[in-house]
Amino acid sequence: MKVQLRRGSLTAAAETAGGELVSLRDGEGREYIWDGDPAWWSGRNPVLFPIVGGLKEGKVCFGGREYEMGRHGFARRSEFSLTGQGEDFVDFRLTESPETLARYPFPFSLTVRHRLLEDGFSTEFLVENTGHTDLPFCVGAHTAFRCPMEEGEAFTDYELVFQEPEALDSPLLTPEGLVDPGRAARFLDGGDRFPLDYGVFAEVDTMIFEGLRSRQVKLVSRKTGRGVAVEFGEFPMLAFWTKPGAPFLCLEPWQGCAAYTDESGVFTDKPHCVTLAPGEKKSLAYRVTLLG
Repeated sequence: MKVQLRRGSLTAAAETAGGELVSLRDGEGREYIWDGDPAWWSGRNPVLFPIVGGLKEGKVCFGGREYEMGRHGFARRSEFSLTGQGEDFVDFRLTESPETLARYPFPFSLTVRHRLLEDGFSTEFLVENTGHTDLPFCVGAHTAFRCPMEEGEAFTDYELVFQEPEALDSPLLTPEGLVDPGRAARFLDGGDRFPLDYGVFAEVDTMIFEGLRSRQVKLVSRKTGRGVAVEFGEFPMLAFWTKPGAPFLCLEPWQGCAAYTDESGVFTDKPHCVTLAPGEKKSLAYRVTLLG
């Protein structure tokens, strides 16, 4: 089911399939969200829950028992319920089912709220422990923005601009998509700008940053000044991903990440895993502002 949203000159669309915001257009009809062309990548704006990234051999341990789960978890392949709607917002909810319990043995409630703002949108993830034992989880966004955004522009006309000067390394991934803590590459060396280059993503696959001073990053065209600013609030990690040659870039606030090669396999040992007591809730949100 598709839900249409409007605020001022902005329009958007969201779907119960995956609980995603799948379109955002400005008053000139310009689309900002990637359209999911399977020739490159069929994703658009998937919700990552209850894991972010992949697991070692696709397996994880809860309470001494091993379970299997696919990359980025099951929420992105799930049908959400529509639980709230207004002209400029929509609430989707996902709860446990026999299918989820076979992979993730916990009762839970995940509510995703998309809200149009005067100059962009916000997405909030609200996780509630509806069971009687502790609930461990990770959650994240995987928002794909069209890049370039204008005819006649190139991917390399764009850059990432950080709110603060940064000097951080990105860990590198193994061919299996695991984080190798012994290998890293430096992308930010005391500056606040990173020009986009497909060659970087061909080499490292995903740029992953932890411990950023910045709480906002901009994807912006050096030619026009048009783009988006993403405020990622309390999320402790931020990632960037594309496929070489693809006309999009994913900006991804993460609470958690792919398994490290030296992880124990116990879910609660994962970096940035959140554990909620029965009845406890946790909210994380990010905001996107249109530029230019």
